[in-house]
Amino acid sequence: MSLEDNELYYEIVGDGEPIVMLHGFTGTRHTWGSLKTFLSDYQLILFDLPGHGRSKGYSLTSMKACCKQLRKQLNKMNIMKFHLVGYSMGGRTAIHFANEFPHMVQSLILESASPGLSSELEQSQRQQNDKNLANYILQNGIEEFVNYWQDIPLFLSQKELSEEKQQQIRNERLSHQPEGLVHSLHSMGTGAQPSFWNDLEQMIMKVLLVVGEKDSKFVKINNKMREKLPNAELTVCKNVGHAVHVENPQIFGKIVEEFLNRNPIAT
Repeated sequence: MSLEDNELYYEIVGDGEPIVMLHGFTGTRHTWGSLKTFLSDYQLILFDLPGHGRSKGYSLTSMKACCKQLRKQLNKMNIMKFHLVGYSMGGRTAIHFANEFPHMVQSLILESASPGLSSELEQSQRQQNDKNLANYILQNGIEEFVNYWQDIPLFLSQKELSEEKQQQIRNERLSHQPEGLVHSLHSMGTGAQPSFWNDLEQMIMKVLLVVGEKDSKFVKINNKMREKLPNAELTVCKNVGHAVHVENPQIFGKIVEEFLNRNPIAT
């Protein structure tokens, strides 16, 4: 696929009701590979978000711009109604998309996601943290950054995965260009994202919230989200942390499949 700078690379797998899937920071469309078996009755549309995988997207300088580009490309594919899945950064993007274009989203599945930071002080502090991290990446290179990133507390539970799986995750992170990750932090980092806490009550589509019990920060955030969302259910998965779909794809796939079966797209 030949891409313009603002276009997002995607891969389509299977047939059936469409599911658009958005990965997290330092991930790619390949992060969903283990779910293809569990969601074989659906058409999976796997995007690389700006600065990741095969999507440069340097002209997409905000999450809003990214969501508009997603809509444009989905319209070109004649996909007007779909299920939307997002993990971490991809979950924040999915919340933004569902708020902007609710008529397109049949159901929303958010894994370890947040609607943003609620105060200007938190946003300002996070913007500075994201800026510092971006400078670290540029100064030290991708390998040194990945060494640091894989050891942050958020991913501690991934140390319990097999060596093969850990290496797979590491290779995916190492596949990125420093400039791409820096662009992502500046344009779609948590600090750059507007807060959607006050918009959750208006999001009336069915929502599935999924978190790992070892990820106490996001368990707390998602409990608050469930209280605000009109049609949300929350599943806390045992013995896993932030990346449920990576740490236990069988459980994640089963939860998602059951939810989708209950919420088909009307024909």
